[in-house]
Amino acid sequence: MQLTIGSRGSKLALWQAQWVRSRLLAAGHSVQIEVIRTSGDRLPASSLVGSGIKGLFIKEIEEALREGKIDIAVHSCKDLPTEQPPGLVVAAVPERGDARDVLISRDGRGYQELRAGSVVATGSPRRQAQLLDWRRDVKLVAIRGNVDTRLQKLDRGECDALVVAAAGMSRLGLAERITAYFDPDELCPAVGQGALAIEIRQDDAAAERAVQPLDHETTHRAVRAERALLRELGGGCSVPVAAHAVAEGHSLYLRAVVASPDGRRLIRTAGNGPIGKPEELGGRLAADLLRQGARRILEEVASLHQA
Repeated sequence: MQLTIGSRGSKLALWQAQWVRSRLLAAGHSVQIEVIRTSGDRLPASSLVGSGIKGLFIKEIEEALREGKIDIAVHSCKDLPTEQPPGLVVAAVPERGDARDVLISRDGRGYQELRAGSVVATGSPRRQAQLLDWRRDVKLVAIRGNVDTRLQKLDRGECDALVVAAAGMSRLGLAERITAYFDPDELCPAVGQGALAIEIRQDDAAAERAVQPLDHETTHRAVRAERALLRELGGGCSVPVAAHAVAEGHSLYLRAVVASPDGRRLIRTAGNGPIGKPEELGGRLAADLLRQGARRILEEVASLHQA
């Protein structure tokens, strides 16, 4: 079968698309990759803050998919909005890579060992809030750009340390740059972090048959629980919401955090649920976060971005 994969043109996005392509080729399909430049790729880094990043990085790819210009879209799962356009469906989620966040420091110090006043850079409000809750004597600054760009800024001395996703570093062959890994209980990952989402048209039975063998059921269910929680909260890129689910036998264990951007208020929850009912678990823990006061934080963040 002839298939066309749509992907962004960044190194990491192309690695992900090539990974999917190699497995489809091994299954006997003919596969090509179509690079699609998205709104997020065209905007300067400074314009991305608070601008609905998730949609900006996939909008044109999903449009090409709906129009039949491509057959498969490969996304980082954490970039995928919780609500998909009509007619599109996530048909497969391969086995997740490392979901943790990592620290890369100039002098080899871990986060707890960084000197007071050290400049720590990350593009994620989720990471900033949790890191500030942990330590308030470091300076957290925003950073944009791909992994290479961020590493160059670190090497030029524009910051003392970076916090990025472990999976991206590993996939790009840069794991040796990692100074330390954060345990998910220390720094809860983003929804879907480390996982890929393979999206197709809902009525494309041939594409569904082709990608179905790539689906890792346990990962897919874990991601469904995380995404259900985020969907119930109505959170997005600009809101510090974190969630991470792992399988424990026939159950899923889900931990989640909602934080104020300044890190002064963190609401946490965790719990287990049947592995066959991931949305139920996500919804239940979202309700618990709301009962603890998460709604107020979410509304405050929303009002800041509307101002």
